[in-house]
Amino acid sequence: MTTSSKASLIDGKILSGELRARVASEVARLKAEHGLTPGLAVILVGNDPASEVYVRNKGLATVEAGMNSFEYRLPAETSEAELLAKVRKLNADPAVHGFLVQFPVPDHISQQNVIDAIDPAKDADGLHPLNAGRLASGLPAMVPATPEGCLIMAKKAGGNLAGKHAVVIGRSNLVGKPIAQLLLRENCTVTIAHSRSKDLPAIAREADILVAAVGRPNMVKRDWVKPGAIVIDVGINRVPAPEKGEGKTKLVGDVDFADVSEVAGAITPVPGGVGLMTVACLLRNTVIAACRAEGVALPEDF
Repeated sequence: MTTSSKASLIDGKILSGELRARVASEVARLKAEHGLTPGLAVILVGNDPASEVYVRNKGLATVEAGMNSFEYRLPAETSEAELLAKVRKLNADPAVHGFLVQFPVPDHISQQNVIDAIDPAKDADGLHPLNAGRLASGLPAMVPATPEGCLIMAKKAGGNLAGKHAVVIGRSNLVGKPIAQLLLRENCTVTIAHSRSKDLPAIAREADILVAAVGRPNMVKRDWVKPGAIVIDVGINRVPAPEKGEGKTKLVGDVDFADVSEVAGAITPVPGGVGLMTVACLLRNTVIAACRAEGVALPEDF
């Protein structure tokens, strides 16, 4: 499938559908052969509208895959101690194989303290320092879902990535650092660029694979992109859309999609790209965690 211009579209709807179908098939096998139903739990503190949408979508996808879905909504005034107590309870719950706390949390709660409290074996978001360290060391780990989705999309567009130069714009623990580790594991040459990098457009132009994960709408323009490059847009930014009417908004990525599509070889859209893969990879992580917890072997191609 292609856009109306040169770049081919890396369609998150298709790829995530394929992965979710594989997850559902594996869940059915685990139930039939081992009496094992993977369980994913999500804790939401407060009522951030975007987070509420994410949590609802994760819950629906979990149930659709045949898994157990557990949802815990706590008021915004929940103390850090109360949230950490809930985390410890889920750590000890044998029906919950993977869980996450939806970020952001209210300002009076330390995000890092929450991450540190999660059992690394149940860390569906792959954010615990132990998982980050294992990923960096090339050891089996819970891998953050968004970077895993980015890698699947890049491999779909580029096949064997060995020897390609990948540039990651953004150095967050959630996306930038782990996607760099995953690309290194694929034998890419990896550059991590960020807000302090000098001549960012020139660095980006070196990329065979360009991953944008900075949270700045439409930042990457066509003159940042090497002709034929694979462009993975992780950004999800809500911006005004006066063309839709007064007060209306729309979602855009960190990449100026229409502009960059003129030169890129393949590109992910926003919406309809990496976000859909994140949910699918979260389900996959939960199945992996369930199998590790119960000592059940997974198919090699899962």
